[in-house]
Amino acid sequence: MTNRPVCVVVGIGPGNGAAFARAFDREGYALALMSRSTAHGDELAKSLTEARTFACDAADPASVERAFGEARVALGEPEVVIYNAGGGVFAGFESTKLADFESAWRVNALGAFAVAKQVVPAMKRAGKGTLVFVGATASLRGGPMTSAFAPAKAAQRSLAEALAREHWPAGVHVALLVIDGVVDLPRTRSRMADKPDEFFVKPDDVAASAVALAKQPRSTWSFELVARPFGERW
Repeated sequence: MTNRPVCVVVGIGPGNGAAFARAFDREGYALALMSRSTAHGDELAKSLTEARTFACDAADPASVERAFGEARVALGEPEVVIYNAGGGVFAGFESTKLADFESAWRVNALGAFAVAKQVVPAMKRAGKGTLVFVGATASLRGGPMTSAFAPAKAAQRSLAEALAREHWPAGVHVALLVIDGVVDLPRTRSRMADKPDEFFVKPDDVAASAVALAKQPRSTWSFELVARPFGERW
């Protein structure tokens, strides 16, 4: 157990996941870092004040249940949970397989539901807590090459809204943080070498938005925060 409030980040990678962890570490939280592979989380944990890593496959409800059980024993009930797990196949409809559709749904929608099941009851009992789902452009609209991904992110958004409408009155702040842009990562920089710096979404700035959601006064809670670069057309 820890004397710090606990923040769980589901989906740890070198971009937004790591930035969420660093931001909440600076805010005084103990971190539970969850991802399918713990290699990156183990390395990241060394740079944080108090952090533990837990293997968690968001697409597998049994894995989610096991990881959260271990985190509760090690650190305690979380006050903040960031659901950053996501992914999908981006291809034309005729090239997209049924398995691709199911896989995207399992990670983006079923996993989000499984995580909410693990944390919402305790947050309701405590009368406080923040659950942030990290969305994408596809949360708001479908487009070419997203026939598997967009329905899954739309389902996640609807789940988040349903949870917010049901649980806000109990003090549980459920919110959706939509990232409408290209995240600044080495691989995206490499693919888009012609793009200026201001084209990219900065992970540390995304994380600052998540912290802001967690710190919002109850009289001005936001459900949907859309984060996009100032030059993005929308």
